[in-house]
Amino acid sequence: MVACVSSGAVAARRAFRLLAVLFAFAMLAPAGASAAADPAAPAAGLTVCKDQTYALCLTAKCFVFDDVSYCACDVKKGDSVSLPLDSKEGDVCDINAAGVGNGFMVSTFSLPDTLLKDGGDLALYTCPAKSSTGAYAQCDGGICFRSTQGQEFPGLGKVAKDQIVCSCPITTADPATAETGYQIVGPYPCEKSFFKYCEGKTASDRTGSTIYVGAPNGSARTSSRKLYGEVPELNHCK
Repeated sequence: MVACVSSGAVAARRAFRLLAVLFAFAMLAPAGASAAADPAAPAAGLTVCKDQTYALCLTAKCFVFDDVSYCACDVKKGDSVSLPLDSKEGDVCDINAAGVGNGFMVSTFSLPDTLLKDGGDLALYTCPAKSSTGAYAQCDGGICFRSTQGQEFPGLGKVAKDQIVCSCPITTADPATAETGYQIVGPYPCEKSFFKYCEGKTASDRTGSTIYVGAPNGSARTSSRKLYGEVPELNHCK
């Protein structure tokens, strides 16, 4: 079934996405933060969801359609961390719990082993603040639908049974105003060609584009510290 919405509803939806992105920047990475940020930096404002099934989108590839990115995320079970994202139905953990038996879940954060310095085959790629023009998906709090598991999805192909498609707002970098860069996840050992996803000519918010999940510099470290109490050594490409 196709749902039709008014232009006013679309405008409201886009305004909400923008506020969510700005909130994510404010809470997850202070101005000037970097992947090499002080290991003792605080993780205030983050909520830990205990022993839940959740979507992990940190390493996800996404397809852009009508100002929304749709990302193929991994389904996980255990503890995860997120911005609080409070609503009248409860906080992010409550919303995720409500999805059990109702066909949805929420995208939250945990650290995949594939990023670890000890044997991981993925790395955080840092896109510099003053030169990056690319778009990325900001998936924390994104809603994901179980009906997509094991199905074909536009731009993503066949979604694995242990994956789920999440809808996420898009952030587009602006070198003229950016105070901190952002990070996306790509192959390790480092491949110089992957930095094309820091550029708007490759990674944009246009319908049909391919982008990756990203976050301001230092976000993965901050979230890991909140969740685990420490930050393991991670693969980085700059």
